[in-house]
Amino acid sequence: MFAKAFRVRSNTAIKGSDRRKLRADVTAAFPALGTDQASELVPAKEELSIVKLYAHRGDAVTVYVSGGNPVLFELEKNLYPTVYTLWSYPDLLPAFTTWPLVLEKLVGGADLMLPGIVVPPAGLPQVQKGDLCAIVLVGNRAPVAIGVAAMSTSEMLTSGLKGRGFSVLHTYEDHLWRSGDKSSPPFIAPLTLDSPDVSEEKGSVQAGPALQDDMRRLTLEGKEEENGEDQQMRGEKTLPEASEDPGVGGLNPNPADSKTLQEQMDELLQQCFLHALKCRIKKTDLPLLTSTFLGSHVFSCCPEGRQLDIKKSSYKKLSKFLQQMQQEQIIQVKELSKGVESIVAVDWKHPRKGSILEGGEVRMIIINYAKKNDLVDADNKNLVHLDPILCDCILEKSEQHTVMKLPWDSLLTRCLEKLQPAYQVTFPGQEPIVKKGKICPIDITLAQRASNKKVTVVRNLEAYGLDPCTVAATLQQRCQASTTVAPAPGAKDSLQVQIQGNQVHHLGRLLLEEYQLPRKHIQGLEKAPKPGKKK
Repeated sequence: MFAKAFRVRSNTAIKGSDRRKLRADVTAAFPALGTDQASELVPAKEELSIVKLYAHRGDAVTVYVSGGNPVLFELEKNLYPTVYTLWSYPDLLPAFTTWPLVLEKLVGGADLMLPGIVVPPAGLPQVQKGDLCAIVLVGNRAPVAIGVAAMSTSEMLTSGLKGRGFSVLHTYEDHLWRSGDKSSPPFIAPLTLDSPDVSEEKGSVQAGPALQDDMRRLTLEGKEEENGEDQQMRGEKTLPEASEDPGVGGLNPNPADSKTLQEQMDELLQQCFLHALKCRIKKTDLPLLTSTFLGSHVFSCCPEGRQLDIKKSSYKKLSKFLQQMQQEQIIQVKELSKGVESIVAVDWKHPRKGSILEGGEVRMIIINYAKKNDLVDADNKNLVHLDPILCDCILEKSEQHTVMKLPWDSLLTRCLEKLQPAYQVTFPGQEPIVKKGKICPIDITLAQRASNKKVTVVRNLEAYGLDPCTVAATLQQRCQASTTVAPAPGAKDSLQVQIQGNQVHHLGRLLLEEYQLPRKHIQGLEKAPKPGKKK
């Protein structure tokens, strides 16, 4: 409703009688609000104004503004909270969860389709058709939109989570939100870990595919249990250090991340462990107390902005993690004195290839490595000295005795070019699928058959978790045209869908709006028929 700019008719201060009526209307519309909360939302003395406006489609809307932010709006005698209000009262409405990528579509004015809904392990909230609901993102209970349910919960499940789920009225980042202070949603921790993630939630998730591409394989980076204080186990810092470190306080929750916080901590622990072995430990340092290894080396390899907390990992204790690393024959740990363990050997030739990292993570590792090892040129901060490890990783043999420094952009580009491209596709409720190479886009082409009739052909649907037969059946119904599914020429174990006529427009809407696929992964959308010209 507020995807485009609106036109303000009037802006006036609210009268005392209207203020009391509004408070009563709020209490009646939202029984979950207590009397005190309703008084907070509609204060007795603070400034409150009424803004009457026309939405871009001509709807007459009344907006109530408090403290510079729109807190409520009224449409056709129905009262609705804004996202600013829901951030203060996140449990005011039943909430449905979706993916961060879907939010972009909602802000643009799209309704929320059921394939984009994430089903938590506890199941969907129970609502009836026409109920007002909040929409939140995976990993954060702060609402980012409100909408009206297009069907009841039971009907949603009966439909197999297909079709339109919610008519969206207002979203974070729309023009109504922009009329306030434009603050971002706060982080409100989920009541339970209900994010249905590729690896995070393992419930019966029905959401559309969530893609994580541009992944690369990293080949460069390759306390004693409880008696080493809790502070050391968490890698906490002194007060002056903590005041300068934005990462203190735990992992920065990323709603778009598809892993649980425990899985993220496991990965961070292993990353710091391998980084410490590769870059900070020498053979002459052994034997090395495990507590010293953790406090002096592992924690210092933690990327800026993040905090390593072993207790939040699946291992819980350093000794258990090191035992796992010993079983993988990376290190050897012995108790050289009673109750005190030390690392006595490291298999420096142990293979450490195959870790999956995004390009941004690779850049952060290189930047942190250069800074921690004082490789940044003192006279020109844009240059980096190449130590033996960087030389071995990125220089050709002919360069190793002539190239001593590289600019940052050249260093990072060379590192990425040395890594093998890969992509990871994540389907809710399933293990992530990682494949080498680059993901092929969905390919849409037009062909002319012997009968001089055009047909639309689409390939590579399987790579994105789409069943060609299901897509063909959907298009046949929507386009009222015949469809066929046949093996794709020149592709092993792949099918192509053929639809009679130029159906690129219908196909594009299906892939972009319902399946929520990023446009960059679809080629051929420009082949849609152009609107007819007037004669």
